[in-house]
Amino acid sequence: MKYLSFALCLFLCTCVSAQNTLHGVVLDDQGVGIPYASVLVADSGDGSVAEYDGRFTIPEYPVGTLLRISAVGFAGKEVAVGAINPLEIKLEPTAATLADVVVTGTMRSASRSSSPVPVEVFTAKYFKANPTPSVFESLQTVNGVRPQLNCSVCNTGDIHINGLEGPYTMVLIDGMPIVSGLSTVYGLTGIPQSLIERVEIVKGPASTLYGSEAVGGLINIITKSPENAPRISADIMASGWGEINTDLGYKTKIGNATSLLGVNYFNYQNPIDNNGDDFTDLTLQDRISVFNKWSLDRKSGRALTIAGRYLYEDRFGGQLDWNRGDRGGNEVYGESIYTNRWETFGTYELPTKANLTLQFSANGHYQNSVYGETIYNASQQVGFLQLTHQKEIGTHNLLLGGAYRYTRYNDDTPATREVSEISLPGLFVQDEWRLNEFNTLLGGLRYDHNSVHGSILTPRLNYKWSSQNLLNTVRLSVGNGYRVANVFTEDHAALTGARDLVFADELLPEKSWNVNLNYVRKHFARNGAVWTFDASTWYTHFSNRILPDYETNPNQIIYANLDGRAVSQGVSLTTDVSFRGGASVNVGLNVQDVFTVKEGVRERQLLTETYSGVWRLGIPWLERQITFDYTGNVYGPLDLPLLGEMDDRPADSGWFSTQNLQVTKTFSNGMEVYGGVKNLLNYTPPANSIARAFDPFDEDVDFNPDGTVIPTPTNPNALTFDPTYVFASNQGRRVFLGWRVSL
Repeated sequence: MKYLSFALCLFLCTCVSAQNTLHGVVLDDQGVGIPYASVLVADSGDGSVAEYDGRFTIPEYPVGTLLRISAVGFAGKEVAVGAINPLEIKLEPTAATLADVVVTGTMRSASRSSSPVPVEVFTAKYFKANPTPSVFESLQTVNGVRPQLNCSVCNTGDIHINGLEGPYTMVLIDGMPIVSGLSTVYGLTGIPQSLIERVEIVKGPASTLYGSEAVGGLINIITKSPENAPRISADIMASGWGEINTDLGYKTKIGNATSLLGVNYFNYQNPIDNNGDDFTDLTLQDRISVFNKWSLDRKSGRALTIAGRYLYEDRFGGQLDWNRGDRGGNEVYGESIYTNRWETFGTYELPTKANLTLQFSANGHYQNSVYGETIYNASQQVGFLQLTHQKEIGTHNLLLGGAYRYTRYNDDTPATREVSEISLPGLFVQDEWRLNEFNTLLGGLRYDHNSVHGSILTPRLNYKWSSQNLLNTVRLSVGNGYRVANVFTEDHAALTGARDLVFADELLPEKSWNVNLNYVRKHFARNGAVWTFDASTWYTHFSNRILPDYETNPNQIIYANLDGRAVSQGVSLTTDVSFRGGASVNVGLNVQDVFTVKEGVRERQLLTETYSGVWRLGIPWLERQITFDYTGNVYGPLDLPLLGEMDDRPADSGWFSTQNLQVTKTFSNGMEVYGGVKNLLNYTPPANSIARAFDPFDEDVDFNPDGTVIPTPTNPNALTFDPTYVFASNQGRRVFLGWRVSL
């Protein structure tokens, strides 16, 4: 009896001791607490929600209890409670969280939250909510970024960031300056969407690291690494207008190398004229692009990648009765562009004790085009080489680099009598100094020597502060950007007759100074929702704008720096909410003022919106594996280019919006079928956007000796044929259907 009583007491004590309160903490892979992670007891459904530092408590737990831990952005985990108290649990980030690693702001891998430079990241999943056949169109749902059509006939365009025109935005592929000059117009199409990992965007000058053209902003398209890409992928989409877009991907391993092959094919051959101007509403296109990226598995573990792409496009817009026999003639108007383009780029980490990385890129762009009876043939070759060295010294992370860029350009317009060749070597240094756990200071300086403009210095300074709980972040950026203007552009195709190219003075490179203040607030709700608020205000001052003068002397084109200034300023607000059930909301607002001042006269920049908004709403129906996506944008009035005081077309665009709805069904094998409606409101610009579309060769237009138009009874508003009065696509509402699979 004595032993039985002892055993009973021991059993009761054990039970009591095993029912003590459990203390624990939920950490990410960096050892940082995960705010408001869910910790549930598997059998009962009871549990706890972690505090902002990841710590939690569960009262009266028995040893052996199975806990289920989950948090938004992390893979769930099950843990059996043992005798260890407190309990430490680590969760692995999901692919969505891993995509938060950025390289664009500082040219080194860093988490987005720790980067002193504000970088916006958009994953491939974000763009799937509104699938498009090109990167150019995909960016229409990014706050502060607007794809701008520049021609109603050929539908070419560029990308505006915070109201700044396309030439002030630098576009990179895997960190290499692939898209520039001529390819700014045509190079943003044909990049296989299925091979894009993410897109990183920096708003404001980035010339300290990336040199010329990174004046107003930077877009870096990151492609998938061959190792992480699916074995086979396919994405095929068709629209009710007859557009067909096909993306194919294939990965294979050969020896110690992994190859990722991608093919994009886009075809549209269905001329439509819904606005009745006898011109195509959407250009006919036949485009193929082949992309191949290799990654070698080296014994040292260092990176070695090389990639290449080839693109061919046949594009046409014009009068409906045009055929190839009319190309370059003056009977039927058409704009026909043949584009051949090749690219190669790569990264090689040298087998040295020092952390040295060699990057290179080269591309050739060849264009054979006609605009009515004006022939425009052009070629451009760009070579780029860069060597960087990274080294950590205490709390300093140093980046040293040298770069060389060579550009060769030639066309057959009267403005280009000799081949243009520009040599651009440069050196840069950057120091990221971690003052303490919550404060980081980054400084940088770049020196370039342009073969035309001489020496150029571009400094930058960035400061980041984070609150103790890491939920609040403030970034202050001050930087300088510059652009060596390429005066040989496609605009010269409009010139007739022989003109001499004259530089009034020694041209100075265009420069900008930018101040940007960014605030990010994260909130983790106890219901599992994650809310992010991102606000920025900026001021950018431009000097030395290079503008052509066609009027002073009819036999000359005179180039000179603008005797004045240009300004871009505004406020941007973005909010993201992700709910535990998978629903998400993204809303962005942008208010900006972009203008030039010359001789005391202030003029608002044409084709630049004052107000804009974007949104994306995703709602999953988990039981049916169906997702509903509603995306759209809205723009405030844009001042439009009129042909004179007698032009009776509206001087501004008014408010306009394009909205899209999509439904996606996911099957158990991962295959997806999607479809919906684009441009729900069926918005299109005015039918008279092309001035005198009935007289594209100005046969019934009378001119004064100075080139001005004479009003006549048949032309009372003194207009000429003009396709540049454009701000939105003429493509109206259409349905679309697609299928994608990834194995």
